Amino acid sequence: MFAALQQKFRTWLFRPKIESGTVTLNQRRIFILPTRQGLGFGFVLLLMLLGDINYNLSLGYVLTFLLATAAAMSMLHAFRNMAQLEIRAGRVEPAFAGDPAWFVFHFHNHSELPRHQLTLRDAAGHTTTFDLPAQHSTRVQLSIPATQRGWLSSGRLTLYTEFPLGLFHAWSYLHFDTRALVYPKPAAPHPLPASTAQEGAGKLISSGDEDFAGLRSYVAGDALPRIAWKALAREQGLMVKQFSATQGHELWLDWSLLPHADTERKLEMLTRWVLDADAAQLRYGLRLPGTELAPDIGTTHRETCLQSLALFGLGAGQS
Repeated sequence: MFAALQQKFRTWLFRPKIESGTVTLNQRRIFILPTRQGLGFGFVLLLMLLGDINYNLSLGYVLTFLLATAAAMSMLHAFRNMAQLEIRAGRVEPAFAGDPAWFVFHFHNHSELPRHQLTLRDAAGHTTTFDLPAQHSTRVQLSIPATQRGWLSSGRLTLYTEFPLGLFHAWSYLHFDTRALVYPKPAAPHPLPASTAQEGAGKLISSGDEDFAGLRSYVAGDALPRIAWKALAREQGLMVKQFSATQGHELWLDWSLLPHADTERKLEMLTRWVLDADAAQLRYGLRLPGTELAPDIGTTHRETCLQSLALFGLGAGQS
């Protein structure tokens, strides 16, 4: 109950809105409050001042006001650590359910002051901390778990710092119109369905005699036995071996081929088949209730199929 009231108060006070383009942090967007350490430090200064007054300690006055000045300067530096930063959202790559989605933000520091210990945090508490040199731009990634398929929004983010002494907490809210497309989690490896047409040509993975067809980049969900460990040892990156046998068939990945599974299980299995058919360079099509994608091949076709699976049944509001 208290948390809900607190959230409503913050919404009324700060009036967050979804933004696009580049955001510049000016004095109206930056808020500052003392931290717990700052409040404790202020309490100690108050006790020191009372002692100085009571015992008329000249050097005590000097020390007390020197520490108070240092605290005031730390508040100024906390503000300057964020002031006039420019931020814009970058392109977010799709992710599979169960994997993290990496939201990209570009920070630009046009001043001659380096920025230190900046932290970007989402509403669930996922954070990333970075520094930003003077007159420099940097690309910051924030990892947010993709727990279910569909669109995943970054939501309202908080950029904050407690630099330099941790006595003051300076922050600003960011709410960009950016979201990640989350594909269904691929099911465990399962044989592709039988081809249903004699048109076109493609390559189909077989369990018998196979020809090595080269290497390709690793895609989430690929079987571990097909990873090219030797290529990884040669620092060529994570690659997957492709084995194929020429087949003169087109393949339809049809919803009706999985009559006994529930909706999410069907989507996971169709996702697995899309990935395997694409990896095998097979010409394939996708049939869902109310949607049919004609057989094709290539990265664009794979992404179109995966997007249809990700948004299936979520309604117009999710498109």
